[in-house]
Amino acid sequence: MISLMDMTLIQASFLFLAALSSGVLNSVAGGGGLIVFPALLITGMSPVVANATSTVAALPGLIASVKAYQADLQDSRRLCVVFSSVSLVGGIIGALLVLWISGEILKELVPYLLLLATLLFTFSDSLLSWLSTVLPKADQNSRSSPHTSSLVLFFVAIYGGFYGLGISFLLLAVLRLLGLEQIHQINGLKVLLMSCNTIAATITFIPVGVINWNQAFFIMLGSTIGGYVGAYYARKLNPQLVKYLIVVTGFGMTSYFFIHT
Repeated sequence: MISLMDMTLIQASFLFLAALSSGVLNSVAGGGGLIVFPALLITGMSPVVANATSTVAALPGLIASVKAYQADLQDSRRLCVVFSSVSLVGGIIGALLVLWISGEILKELVPYLLLLATLLFTFSDSLLSWLSTVLPKADQNSRSSPHTSSLVLFFVAIYGGFYGLGISFLLLAVLRLLGLEQIHQINGLKVLLMSCNTIAATITFIPVGVINWNQAFFIMLGSTIGGYVGAYYARKLNPQLVKYLIVVTGFGMTSYFFIHT
């Protein structure tokens, strides 16, 4: 594990600025993870450690978001309990897959995972619009709807524990299966499930020592400041313009790792 003294000033500054940018982008349009994970890889971190470290670094912000949406989740307690349990189990399985496969295999998968995350972010609006037309709205009183959604969510949670980028868009799609319409309720459930998924992965990664806590600290610090700054200036920024920036960055990072992997 890299100690704080082993980190050069350039590495620390680079990670802090990457996390700062990530926090700003997340507060405006999402997709900040497309910057943090590649940034960790560029500093020389192995894919497994970079995956685990970026996962842990995202947890404080997710928990804070859940707290903000607490009132909007009061009417969804049953769904919260069922879906949270599924997300925890799936997250553990996904994290175990990361630890089980060879580091070299994960390294080979990195460009494809980045491409998947970038495509999910790029076409998220079109995907959700398409789902709203082809999927019949579920009857929330029907017993089969939560069960069907739980099965789909289970596989999404496994992906989240293995590699969480783009999972927010997959979760939105699952929640659309239930016919939920209140935007704050949907976002609250989405953030809750992401938190459970991240907690599950974190408790799986901690005992095996694959988390670089020093670099995670820099990311947490930078993303927290960036999130505050981004939220403060969010109304003055054009979210669509920010989204274009994320897309360009995502494809740029993807191309870099396709060339250098």
